[in-house]
Amino acid sequence: MKRIIAIGGGELRERTTLKIDEYLATLAKEHAGENRANALFIPTASHDFMPYYNTFHKVYTGIFNIKTDVALTVFKDVDMEKMKAKFEKADLIYVGGGDTVFMIEHWKKTGLLEFLKAAYERGVIIAGLSAGAICWFTDIYTDSEAALGEGDKYAMFEGLGWIEGKISPHYGSRMLDFDEIVCYNFDCAYGIEDNAALIIEDGEIVGSVSSGGKAWKIERKDGAIQKTEIV
Repeated sequence: MKRIIAIGGGELRERTTLKIDEYLATLAKEHAGENRANALFIPTASHDFMPYYNTFHKVYTGIFNIKTDVALTVFKDVDMEKMKAKFEKADLIYVGGGDTVFMIEHWKKTGLLEFLKAAYERGVIIAGLSAGAICWFTDIYTDSEAALGEGDKYAMFEGLGWIEGKISPHYGSRMLDFDEIVCYNFDCAYGIEDNAALIIEDGEIVGSVSSGGKAWKIERKDGAIQKTEIV
């Protein structure tokens, strides 16, 4: 089974996503079987901000006893064989938040995207927060500077297209702007609040997991917005 857990936002440092992290740790341990589970953290969107990885390590190793590693590619030449080995060891790949457009373009340029795709296809659990949640979708609602026009706070941008759909992270704070775009341009989209995550199996959204937030399906019907909580 191919699985993506898309987390709308939250703060690892403050443990606001802990119930989601517990769910991910359980999946990683199931994938690992009798071996100790391995998690690979990808901080590309934050330009390889190491304190972000340190927080991830404290949560996933300190609380859940999962071995962690990090894929650093932004400020150093990458030994692709060693990097490939990191991906092949992983039971869970967790993509951090930050600049979504930079991350996608960097993955394509460095070849990291090929490793991610291969891991996904062989059933490694893929998870991500904010940028790491939305990048897999067809169309993403982002505040990445490269996607914005003059005066814009947010804009739609083309995602990787692994999952069909339009999506916004941080839906609680972007709701009004995103709903207006949906109402005038699309028939259906998804919004994930902070501390909530969509569960996606074999390309289909099958449910959600909450650490306090909610996930929504947003539809335009007869010129009005209708919302259905995904549970």
